Amino acid sequence: MQAYKVIWVVFLCSFLVWSCQRAEKETEETNVATEKSEVSSPAIVTFEQWFKNPRPLISAHRGGPYPGFPENAIETFQNIVDQIPGVIIECDVSMTEDSVLVLMHDKTLDRTSTASGEVNHIKYSALKNELLIDNNGDTTSFKVPTLDDVLMWGKGKVLFTLDVKRGVPFEKVIATVERFEAESFAAIITYRIEDASLVYSLNSEVIISVSARDDGALGQIVKSGIPTKNLLGFVGTREPQAGHYEKLEQLGIRTILGTLGNLDKSAEAKGDDTPYLTYFQNGADIIATDRPLEVARVLN
Repeated sequence: MQAYKVIWVVFLCSFLVWSCQRAEKETEETNVATEKSEVSSPAIVTFEQWFKNPRPLISAHRGGPYPGFPENAIETFQNIVDQIPGVIIECDVSMTEDSVLVLMHDKTLDRTSTASGEVNHIKYSALKNELLIDNNGDTTSFKVPTLDDVLMWGKGKVLFTLDVKRGVPFEKVIATVERFEAESFAAIITYRIEDASLVYSLNSEVIISVSARDDGALGQIVKSGIPTKNLLGFVGTREPQAGHYEKLEQLGIRTILGTLGNLDKSAEAKGDDTPYLTYFQNGADIIATDRPLEVARVLN
């Protein structure tokens, strides 16, 4: 009888130990899952969503090209989105001879594709089978996308800023944005306040990037009468003077700092990406960069 009592006590103790270990493991798994959900915040897919709860955003200049991934290619966009949840894809809108809107930065095709000549001197039927070339000069298997292709791919996935190249009618770009109901996720880049006013007159819902480098530019913005809820203020490719971000904040305008160019090159040459954190801390809401993956790593 005594032996049975000993066996029962041993069994009960073993069961209690197992139960405690099981509970600890489940608690640990729950905590890990909670931490992951806090770290992996959902992607921003509309500007309205971001304006309501702004957080530092990275804008991938020309879509974020890296070796094997050419600028202004959907495959390049996907490569960036896969690695940076919640990103802006900046891309360039050009127009072919037969008025098809395509993505291409340069006036000519030679640098970034297997085609040659000026974009507006080639028909889309001749361009659509050409291949894109990455920044190392290597030919890829990717093709020149149309703006239709891009907006269709990006809806519900990413934000865009569309850099409308010289000679491309804003009216045609806005009509395409409207056709894909992309006003909520595709902003239009402008360089003159007159162009910003034109875009606003064409569609009062679309977000517009405007020059906001100095007090003169801010005065033009105020005079234009464009509601600040429609605007993103581009402060330039160097940090603005002290107090400038505060002026934009008082106007209710979120800001973009372009590190593309000297600021990116400086960080790369020094092997130090921590200045990107300082740019955000100083007041930039969005950093437009040629190094989106490096900026994302230092942010994380």
